[in-house]
Amino acid sequence: MRTEPMILVALAGLALLVASRTADAAAEGDPETGARVYRACAACHSLEPGKHRTGPSLAGIWAKKAGTVEGFHRYSPALESADVSWSERTLDAWLADPEAFIPGNRMTFPGVRDQQARADLIAYLEVATAEGASPPSRPGGGGMMGGMASAEMPDLEALGPKQRVTAIRYCEDTYHVTTAAGESIPFWEFNLRFKTDSSEKGPRKGHPALLPASMMGDRAFVIFAAPEEISAFIEARC
Repeated sequence: MRTEPMILVALAGLALLVASRTADAAAEGDPETGARVYRACAACHSLEPGKHRTGPSLAGIWAKKAGTVEGFHRYSPALESADVSWSERTLDAWLADPEAFIPGNRMTFPGVRDQQARADLIAYLEVATAEGASPPSRPGGGGMMGGMASAEMPDLEALGPKQRVTAIRYCEDTYHVTTAAGESIPFWEFNLRFKTDSSEKGPRKGHPALLPASMMGDRAFVIFAAPEEISAFIEARC
């Protein structure tokens, strides 16, 4: 009977050892798998220095203080004032629950609950953002707007005539968009959105681009080089 407590203690120790090894294994991320996890991030974050989207570029993220990426102007006060530098530990906490880690930030992503997925994503970022290194695999992924939501933004100067806008006419509740291919496409006013892209991949001044915003083709974006072009380009005429 005296051996029973010893057996229980031994079993408990074995269970702790297995749990510890399992946690260690989960902490070891796989960059290849992490590249696939990153697809959920690619619409908002690029890996190229200075290429900002909804969120800042992740290039050079390691050891950088939160809220300090040069050229990004949309940080929340909460992130700018946070005393956080990015490391495996802080990134893991941020990715698990951004709001809990830095309350009041503007990150709309709810977080990655799976520990292994976070480890894989962090391992991918370590490789993909290392100076002179290439990502282990391309984090592709399609989406709306013909690739606008994928890892690569389209070159709006290089679009074909079907996507180059030459005129926009507004009549009652309808925009009539004329392309360089000679096609006039009607859009219900609620389904056509106007955007700007001042980056090097944006459209040339006076030559807005038309990109689809739905699989059905009934919604679209017209992207201008600068905001002052929008009202000047649209003619109210029935």
